[in-house]
Amino acid sequence: MKIVYRAENIIDANLVKGALELEGIVAFVSGEYLTGAAGELPCWNLVAVMVADHDVERAAPIAGRIDLALREQRAQNDDLAGDALPA
Repeated sequence: MKIVYRAENIIDANLVKGALELEGIVAFVSGEYLTGAAGELPCWNLVAVMVADHDVERAAPIAGRIDLALREQRAQNDDLAGDALPA
């Protein structure tokens, strides 16, 4: 098994896992339950999406496209939040 995506959270990881499975690639989310230990463990690089070694070449571009879309969406949301009035 190889990691094809390191997720910021379990929602993003499961989004990538679902997209991979739609393409016929079996995927596994590792570290999903470690997020409950936040405060006891470092809060980064806990969650990853893994696939079989022979699926890495097919899975990596799919995960990359989703990662790019998520980053663009977060940047757009951050820009919009900058225009908000303070509470």
